[in-house]
Amino acid sequence: MTYLAVIAALSIFSLLAGGRVLEQFNQSLTIHLWFLLMFLFTQALLPLSLKADRRFGLGAVAALVLATALVDLARAMPLAAGELPVLGERVTDSGQALGWINAIAVWLLPQQLGIAWRKGRFSGPWTGLGFLLLGLAWLLGTFVLGYPAAMVGVDFEGRSNMLPPTLALVGVIWLQVGAVLLLERPAHALLDRLDLGRTVALVAAMGMPLYLWHKLAELPAAWLGARLQLPIDAGLPGDSSFWMGRLWWLGLCLLMVVPVIAAVLSFELRRRRDLQAARDTATIVAGGVALSAGIAVALALGAWPGALLGVVGVAAASWWLRVAPPPGSARDPR
Repeated sequence: MTYLAVIAALSIFSLLAGGRVLEQFNQSLTIHLWFLLMFLFTQALLPLSLKADRRFGLGAVAALVLATALVDLARAMPLAAGELPVLGERVTDSGQALGWINAIAVWLLPQQLGIAWRKGRFSGPWTGLGFLLLGLAWLLGTFVLGYPAAMVGVDFEGRSNMLPPTLALVGVIWLQVGAVLLLERPAHALLDRLDLGRTVALVAAMGMPLYLWHKLAELPAAWLGARLQLPIDAGLPGDSSFWMGRLWWLGLCLLMVVPVIAAVLSFELRRRRDLQAARDTATIVAGGVALSAGIAVALALGAWPGALLGVVGVAAASWWLRVAPPPGSARDPR
């Protein structure tokens, strides 16, 4: 809620200043909230994922991959056998409504794999190597089939493997799982040898704040780049001047994200942490719907007016899930 409240305040200030504060960052400041929606959705389906693993084992993983492939094939239809080399183009150029089914299948896949790993259904560096090779072959195959090479964002033609997710994105999941399995034993050995428990816990705790707030650092980074007349927008993609501009931009963002995250952590560490969570099912459902709606509005409408409208839903969710007593009952006074 804090992030949306800050963005809403900045949006109002920008509106009063004639829109010069946000300008092209209006959508950028909320576009990354899609991850929170998918995170909430997959967490809500965690009980079903656990049941699927108990009943089907790795078959549940295979079912998600098969569902992803079938959705892509349906998006590409009608497709003749000789058109397989342009399958990816047909998929990404088609209507996206059907493709959003894969937002469920693809983003449930890492969760299902994580459950299977936790249950001991696969492990070890050799399995990790197998996943890495599978991922490389998968990505090569999807590239040959005409899928975009870009896995995050869009390619030069505006095609995306992310929005909505495609079969090509599954290859990235195989690579990530393989890397984790390969590095698991060395990581355990390092943690056993060095006292890094608190450091790891701190880095893990900073993960979500860093993801959520790093976009805000783009505002002061852009302002500083303009003041110093740095070539942060120079050249076309692929030109040497473009890559130099990207380096300047990344450096400015890294410079600005440090004070932003420091301020966020300073504020968050002062907040109450002894709030009792809701237990009533109706209250939890209402809070979840309000939270999802608030994030979705901010994602769809951008910083203005999305953040201002979205913060209402998120505030209501915070009240229902952490403060308000369930309907018809009283909270434990503890």
